[in-house]
Amino acid sequence: MDKCGIKIPDSRKPKLDEGFIPIALFNRSFLASAGTDHPVGIAVEAADGQMETFRTFIHGSEEMREADCYYIERAVKTLLWMKGGFRIYVCGAGGSAAAEGGAENANRAIYEHLKKAYAPDGERAFDQEFMGTTYGKDFEVLYVDELPAERSNRKRLGGHMEGCRIGFDAGGSDRKVSAVIDGESVFSEETVWHPKTNSDPAYHYEGITDALRTAASHMPRVDAVGVSTAGIVINNRIMQASLFNIVPRELWKEQVNDIYTGAVHELFGDIPVEVANDGDVSAVAGVMSIGEPGVLGIAMGTSEAGGFVDGDGCITGWLNEIAFMPVDCSEGGTLDEWSGDIGCGVKYFSQDAVNKLAPRAGIDLDEALTPAEKLKVVQGLMEKGDERASEVYESIGVYLGHTIPFYHDLYGMRHVLLLGRVMSGKGGDLILKTAKEILEREYPELAGRVNVQLPDEKFRRVGQSAAAAGLPELG
Repeated sequence: MDKCGIKIPDSRKPKLDEGFIPIALFNRSFLASAGTDHPVGIAVEAADGQMETFRTFIHGSEEMREADCYYIERAVKTLLWMKGGFRIYVCGAGGSAAAEGGAENANRAIYEHLKKAYAPDGERAFDQEFMGTTYGKDFEVLYVDELPAERSNRKRLGGHMEGCRIGFDAGGSDRKVSAVIDGESVFSEETVWHPKTNSDPAYHYEGITDALRTAASHMPRVDAVGVSTAGIVINNRIMQASLFNIVPRELWKEQVNDIYTGAVHELFGDIPVEVANDGDVSAVAGVMSIGEPGVLGIAMGTSEAGGFVDGDGCITGWLNEIAFMPVDCSEGGTLDEWSGDIGCGVKYFSQDAVNKLAPRAGIDLDEALTPAEKLKVVQGLMEKGDERASEVYESIGVYLGHTIPFYHDLYGMRHVLLLGRVMSGKGGDLILKTAKEILEREYPELAGRVNVQLPDEKFRRVGQSAAAAGLPELG
């Protein structure tokens, strides 16, 4: 395989997507050919001065300029969606003194490429606008002589089960709430609601407060509340969320950003409250189930969702929007209609991946069906032993086996927990089996270091809302 002049070793390909180029293999081949003569430093700045840095190497020659720009642009996009940020810093000499001669010119070229791509009319205009809106800042790309110092906003959340607690889990089609006393769930309730189709935030607020009141009625008092919610959460505030998709943006500051903390404080006063992305809460539940930290949760459902608890048991404060992190370097990578980019995880690890591959396997799907209904058709065929459906799930397993090493390069996780409706039934079992085969054969250095698994019964008993209840620490 060849990408931008980089020779990539042969590897097992998905049967239904022979053009797939794993980003892990591209990155490794790129760095092997680049050497260490031309360092580049990148930093992304997010809320409250959070600064994440990335130091790497490029070729630095005119002949390899296309490969250098492609590699750095994909790395920057990964950083933005993994860790978040509204400002990109590009530095010569990897963060030490300014580079000279050819290296300086090469790094300046990288900066100009990024500045053009992340302009309002550039290729990454979607990312630029999304990040600017999320952080309430004008998005910028800057060239500097030295990188800013790294600064983390990690928080140790979860596992605090003492006292009387409420856990609330806000999903797109139902909401769940649990009352937990000293680690024991004394009440749990699931209620259908329709947050995505309601433009009045009063609807959402009433649903939240109703759930909290109901749970509180089953305890003598409320000491703390933890919230698991779809969307991007920064400092307990909702900055982006599909749950509030059609709420007018001008209402967000007053009625959406602090909707969860506002509801808790109105009902129970100034008690501890923590709001976290549902992917991170899933990872917290995974830690409670597995018994040790370093867990990356990957949920394959309507989209691809991620959550991460690091090796110290901390939620990182990162976005972990892995759906928009690139995984395929092929020029024929699948287009994500929303972001306008190709090769991103959402089209490889979600119901969209199943529905994309099914026709290639010879499965005709009625276009009148919703994506979820199409997934059910393929799942039904898989349960009956249909070989065409097996090819679909096996191909997704190959995608995953090649992508876990990429995620490991970023997160360094010890465990991968696979969740979501795509992972249910025989199809999920085949995805897991195939991914493990890829790791063992092609990435043997990781096969014994990364445990890839489906949720066990202990995880299911913990439950998302019950795990959310343990987020706040009593103080």
